[in-house]
Amino acid sequence: MGGVIVTNPPKADAKDVEALAAFGVATVSEAMGRTGLLGPSIRPVQQGVRVAGTAVTVLSWPGDNLMIHAAVEQCGEGDILVVTTTSPCTDGLFGELFATALQKRGVRGVVLNTGIRDTQELRDMGFAAWSRAVSSQGTVKATGGSVNVPIAIDGQVVRAGDVIVADDDGVVVVPREKARETAERSEAREAKEAATRAAFLEGQLGLDRYGLRDTLERLGVEYRSYEEYTGAGS
Repeated sequence: MGGVIVTNPPKADAKDVEALAAFGVATVSEAMGRTGLLGPSIRPVQQGVRVAGTAVTVLSWPGDNLMIHAAVEQCGEGDILVVTTTSPCTDGLFGELFATALQKRGVRGVVLNTGIRDTQELRDMGFAAWSRAVSSQGTVKATGGSVNVPIAIDGQVVRAGDVIVADDDGVVVVPREKARETAERSEAREAKEAATRAAFLEGQLGLDRYGLRDTLERLGVEYRSYEEYTGAGS
């Protein structure tokens, strides 16, 4: 099997990546119209960590991590490695040695549509990781693949240079051309949520703030006392 390693792909502007780093995955996805999310099976191996960076993509053969070795050379400061395989695979394609090499190059984390191992070591060294599975199953280095080509994870396309934002809630990808716009919309959403939070702290109900009482009425939802509902005391 052949493949291609694409060098020096376009990337989102670093300032826009840093702006997006201030927001959670849910906020960023909402700012893009509830799009961009990788599936809920991609989970963090740590807690309380949020990262944002530009994607270096890897397409590997199942059970084979040769192309991750090739991708390390293409990674640099501020990147996030994103790996998938040509067919489903939960083997441990990535571990502490890869993380050591990537951390040296300034890589901020890894997102794997496959398995990961050495999770305790990764937490100890502070290398952020999200994966579909945790598995000690080893791999070979025998089959060609590609680096920095468009890949798909759970139907979501990730291109080299797109922005990856990842936290405890999952992973979202922001197309590199939309990074600045999405950061601005995320900031506006955060401001709106701050105002709503303040209102809730003062005792306002979501039913009133969002005008949902009319919605309940339109849907035919009725208020009835316990006695009316149960017929008690009849």
